Amino acid sequence: MGNQIDDSRPIFVQIAERIEDDILQGGLPEESQVPSTNQFAAFYGINPATAAKGVNLLVDQEILYKKRGIGMFVSTGAKEKLTEKRREQFFEQYVVTMIREAEKLGITREQLTDMIRERGGRV
Repeated sequence: MGNQIDDSRPIFVQIAERIEDDILQGGLPEESQVPSTNQFAAFYGINPATAAKGVNLLVDQEILYKKRGIGMFVSTGAKEKLTEKRREQFFEQYVVTMIREAEKLGITREQLTDMIRERGGRV
């Protein structure tokens, strides 16, 4: 992803998603310290308050927690929570949408399953 910010969505949401991605990909293991909001702000060229809003979004979801005077850390169980959250989002955004579009086009579930099997390895 680099450090590019997408203007079409709120920046703080993108910051939270990037932290989530780092947790899911193993770059931020559970119980490890995350960069400070000032470090996020400097890296992405954004206001520290915006970076803090993204971090606090994850604190509210119990993905991160604060150690007073030390910083923010990844919660135990965060990866599992995020995996479940992203799977639900994947299902809603992609699977449900794909099934609805297939139904509009007269593609049966069996045909859809065959398409996925045939082309699954050739994306």
